Amino acid sequence: MVPTLEAVAQPRQRRKEARPAELMAAALELFVEKGFAATRLEDVAARAGVSKGTLYLYFDSKEALFKAVIQEGIVPILEEGAGLVDSFEGSAADLLRTLIGEWWQRMGNTPLAGVPKLMISEAGNFPELATYYNDAVIVRGRDLMRRTLQRGIASGEFRAVDVETAIDVIFAPVLMLLIWRYSLGACCGIAHDPQAYLNTHFDLTLGGLVAPTTRTRAAR
Repeated sequence: MVPTLEAVAQPRQRRKEARPAELMAAALELFVEKGFAATRLEDVAARAGVSKGTLYLYFDSKEALFKAVIQEGIVPILEEGAGLVDSFEGSAADLLRTLIGEWWQRMGNTPLAGVPKLMISEAGNFPELATYYNDAVIVRGRDLMRRTLQRGIASGEFRAVDVETAIDVIFAPVLMLLIWRYSLGACCGIAHDPQAYLNTHFDLTLGGLVAPTTRTRAAR
């Protein structure tokens, strides 16, 4: 059975023989706490409550363990997002709000939220892992946002914008929320209310996207 996101992202009960999901959860905790370079496989095994030999039954390297965390923790969220975009019957604005809200609940509000800061910190030292993360996560995430924006533009709900640049502008504040949470927010006690932050971000984003004719109709 493939480990579920919940098994990766939420606390686990320790057993004599840890399952792969428990090892991935321990690895995620340590990657976020210590960084990829500083995390050792023996640390992961100890955090999961097993021997290093047990860990090697499932993962032959730290790189394989990291990729498993991404593949089993984040990729399913993006796959579900693709299905949502395919089947969504509401407005493009509602789809955009739903995507951002679901992303926060499924990733931003879990231990997986530490992964973006981890990648920004470690990408230069581990380019192969950065490339993997880009292909598995960033490319797919951008595609979801691209399709949402193109849908709104095609229907006349959104004004014509440079879609690729708009994707960056929409994602940047959300990434900043996570980076702040695992940097200055963690050490200086300066915290944001995530829901208020995301609501404000969405309102400002939508204000820049909605076509003038749509605003006029909405005001009537």
